[in-house]
Amino acid sequence: MKAMAKKIKVSIQDEHTLILQENAQKGDLIDLKSIHETDIDQTTITTVIKSIKDNEFQAQLQKEKDSIEKEKELEARLKEQAIITQSKEAIAKKEQEIFSLKSQIETIAKQTESDIKLQALENKQKLEDDFRQKINDKEVEINKIKHEKELSEEKLKEEIRSSQTALISLKEMRSKMSTKMIGESLEIHCENEFNRIRSIAFPKAEFKKDNTVSASGSKGDYIYRELDDDGNEILSIMFEMKNEDELTATKHKNKDFYKELDKDRHEKNCEYAVLVSLLEKDNEFFDDIVTVHDYPNMYVIRPQHFITMIGFLRQGNLKSQALRQKIQILNNQNIDVTNFENNMNEFKMAFAHRTDLAFSQFTKAINEIDRSIDQLNKVKEDLMKSGNNLRLANNKASDLSIKKLTANSPSVAQAFEDKNRLT
Repeated sequence: MKAMAKKIKVSIQDEHTLILQENAQKGDLIDLKSIHETDIDQTTITTVIKSIKDNEFQAQLQKEKDSIEKEKELEARLKEQAIITQSKEAIAKKEQEIFSLKSQIETIAKQTESDIKLQALENKQKLEDDFRQKINDKEVEINKIKHEKELSEEKLKEEIRSSQTALISLKEMRSKMSTKMIGESLEIHCENEFNRIRSIAFPKAEFKKDNTVSASGSKGDYIYRELDDDGNEILSIMFEMKNEDELTATKHKNKDFYKELDKDRHEKNCEYAVLVSLLEKDNEFFDDIVTVHDYPNMYVIRPQHFITMIGFLRQGNLKSQALRQKIQILNNQNIDVTNFENNMNEFKMAFAHRTDLAFSQFTKAINEIDRSIDQLNKVKEDLMKSGNNLRLANNKASDLSIKKLTANSPSVAQAFEDKNRLT
């Protein structure tokens, strides 16, 4: 239990000094009333009191200032500590996010690389299988067309043999028909023969006089043209009819008209040229269908072979046209196969380019992430250094004490002691 303080009587020595009249202990009170007024200089007392009050006020003021400064310092330390804590948490969170992101990117890169390689292999295998299948299909179709061509050639040979047999029969009829031929124009005979069977044998063909004079001033006798349903020409023949009276002194030969007939064929854009001739009647060479070797696609026939010749050329052209169409289709298909192979190679090159580009982009992204990690680590190091400085400042602030601050100020230390005692 704390002892009760007693009042100590004092006297005044001067304005700065009081003399104790009794023994005193720490915590005793000075009894100013004990000083007789007649013994005291009122001015001195007033000055002393004023001095004491001023000193107390200054001490209290300084104390409040110190308290405010400490509170500000403590608040600053708390804020800095909060910033450090938040920075550490943010850095840890970013590190975790970067680690997770890097792991995801590595996983995606590996999966993507694996998928791309697998897809490329699958696409390559599929394209190669499709290509081989198309090649096999084309080979089968080519073999089929070759077989059909062989059959067509064999059939054509049979028709030729039949035609030759027919020619022999027609040759035997020559003597019987020749009298009638002389009695009518050769041109009219051929035109009548054509019109007689036109509706049955040649419904889409025309056989008419060549009335158009060419640039060189010549023209043939008749032109035969036939088109299919699509407007494509099946057959075209330039006909020249030659006959002469047996009483004519100067006799012509068939070869005298070959050059002019070939020129007319070209100028009128006809595929074949046929000379229907009664010239050289005694020359049995012309009793059959004669091929003129010096001029391509030119034949010499007797009038009785007129319809047979049209049918022969027409049949051959129809088969040749069908074969040409198949060959054209095959050529187009071969072109398609070539285009397919080119497209496949272009796809491979484009796919490889895209793959390289994707890998490059992945590498670039990973490098960017690595640079970000380095930058964040540098920020982390700076923050750690700042935190260390704050820690040192905090240690120094924590090590401060009233005793150290008042080591060279006894009066201030006494004031703190008095305050503590009163409280």
